[in-house]
Amino acid sequence: MNEQKYPVVDLRFYHIAPRGMNEFLKHFNELAMPLLMKHLGQPVGFYTTTIGTLNQFVHIWEYESLADYERRSTARDSDPEFSTYLQATKGLVVSQHNQIIKKVAMNTKI
Repeated sequence: MNEQKYPVVDLRFYHIAPRGMNEFLKHFNELAMPLLMKHLGQPVGFYTTTIGTLNQFVHIWEYESLADYERRSTARDSDPEFSTYLQATKGLVVSQHNQIIKKVAMNTKI
């Protein structure tokens, strides 16, 4: 069996205030993305919900280990510029849900 390169995944859901998604995405792209790329690296992807619970923004990041996640998250959170993003999105983010999930090996030749 091949070793998984990134066995830990951070799956984040942000519930955005109704009619606030465009403003949130603008601030996220302009203020958060440079910091996230600097500290977290390349994301897996970004998504918004279209069926089910609406007004959700989802992003996914991969890590080598839980320690790697903690190290990079601490660096992001302690960056003085991160507070600028948090202040700009105050009132736009209604709630946040985040999960750390691990990859599992499955037989894909069924």
